[in-house]
Amino acid sequence: MPGRMPAMNSHSEYHLFIDDTGSRDPDHELPGQRKDSMDCFGLGGFLIKQEDVDELTAQHAAFCAAHGINYPLHSHKIRGGRGDFGWLRNPEKARIFFSELDSFMLSLPVMGIAVVIDRPGYVLRYREKYNDRLWLMCKTAYSILIERATKFADSQGRTLRVFFEESGKHEDRDLIAYAKALKAEGMPFAGEGAAAYGSLPPAEFRRIVMGEPKRRTKKAPMLQIADLLLYPMAKGGYDPTYKPYVDLKKAGKLIDAHLREEDRPSMGIKYSCFK
Repeated sequence: MPGRMPAMNSHSEYHLFIDDTGSRDPDHELPGQRKDSMDCFGLGGFLIKQEDVDELTAQHAAFCAAHGINYPLHSHKIRGGRGDFGWLRNPEKARIFFSELDSFMLSLPVMGIAVVIDRPGYVLRYREKYNDRLWLMCKTAYSILIERATKFADSQGRTLRVFFEESGKHEDRDLIAYAKALKAEGMPFAGEGAAAYGSLPPAEFRRIVMGEPKRRTKKAPMLQIADLLLYPMAKGGYDPTYKPYVDLKKAGKLIDAHLREEDRPSMGIKYSCFK
């Protein structure tokens, strides 16, 4: 872990905005082969300095106003020209919009971070060991994601505050329970190969992570950006040549670009249980 840098002031924070993609149930079976060949659960979004939040909000408002959009930017709907984004089935409109969307995303003051778990690989690795006690993948993903973001924030002399998109009463309750467990007990799989990643003790989570995760809806610009960033990070685990993923890497918009090579295994984007 890199040495901690002096804090800018006592209130300097990184904010982590997270969304999810795919089913968190390891026993979930896809009804058919997805066109993108993905079968994963991903949790992630981006880190942003507290003082850059207003800038991102203004950029989001300007982009939406330029395209006459008064509804949330939604990755799935945009990619497929669905729902409010049905107008993207017009090739000329799509060409202009996607070009400007790419420029918008690559201009934002963000660092993409995620944990992406391949579902078949997860089941294959852990089913025999845990049998009927196989965790939902969100517990694994959330714990790893928050630990990595916590380490990075601390290395920059900052604390961390977490925001997530509400998914449902039970899902939101579980996520908050995972957050409380990190502060009370630490990482849930310490001792099972976790030592190599320098697992944080509970006291460090209590010191660095401020309060409990805060719910937000898709109306929040930050959660829309998290959604737009998460898909290419997840897709990159299956296809490293996927253009939006490659563009984000080249532009330094993924956390790995801000880490020393030796710190990436314990603080960078995590692809778990992939072949």
